[in-house]
Amino acid sequence: MTMDKLFRLDGKVALVTGATHGIGFAIAQALAQAGAKIAFNGHSPVRLKEAEDKYRAEGINAKGYLCDVTDEDAVENMVAAIAKDLGPVDILVNNAGIIKRVPMTEMTAAEFRQVVDVDLNAPFIVSKAVLPGMIEKGHGKIINICSMMSELGRETVSAYAAAKGGLKMLTRNICSEFGEANIQCNGIGPGYIATSQTAPLRERQADGSRHPFDQFIISKTPAGRWGTVEDLMGPAVFLASDASDFVNGHVLYVDGGILAYIGKQP
Repeated sequence: MTMDKLFRLDGKVALVTGATHGIGFAIAQALAQAGAKIAFNGHSPVRLKEAEDKYRAEGINAKGYLCDVTDEDAVENMVAAIAKDLGPVDILVNNAGIIKRVPMTEMTAAEFRQVVDVDLNAPFIVSKAVLPGMIEKGHGKIINICSMMSELGRETVSAYAAAKGGLKMLTRNICSEFGEANIQCNGIGPGYIATSQTAPLRERQADGSRHPFDQFIISKTPAGRWGTVEDLMGPAVFLASDASDFVNGHVLYVDGGILAYIGKQP
């Protein structure tokens, strides 16, 4: 197989959860540009339609499905609908996630459970739903969107770090359990990515200086910058393609080197 075909996804069906915006949207774009047919889910009919229109404006005919990925029955119905509309899922990207920045002593158990439900239980539920079809076809790719918090702790993110640490181990376990079925399950661990949600943290101060958190991230990143959603597109295509057929149970950290770096001496 030639190198260009090795990274192509022509004819493959990709489900990217939570891909109405941000990182999920960019990953779905990348998979579509490599030839995949795109399915995605969302909570709101309005946001689902807006996202479909946005994909169409980019020349991508992505199909949205109204589905709560923490609801096992709803997910089973969505996966069945995708199989009917587009074909069985070949590539799953578990991207949907939430974070609650609350000190642990102030966080309720209900809030903790909600984060774990979306960030860990949902990837289990959606993976479980697509795995039988992948086993039947004799191949499949599952990409879990992990985090640097799969490796590190930080104040106010106890639930998120616990869930993302669990997602790393779920990734390894899916690899262990289904590798023999020619299914590869890997993770992508984004660093700090410049999105609309992080824009306030990157705004210049009145005196022209960087925001304190912006200074902190730049000082901890060997690349000397925030990541972009485009930085995640190539890694996603690699892990979704035949080029990664012997890569399994791995988390690829796309973080500009943060996890490898102790930081500058004060």
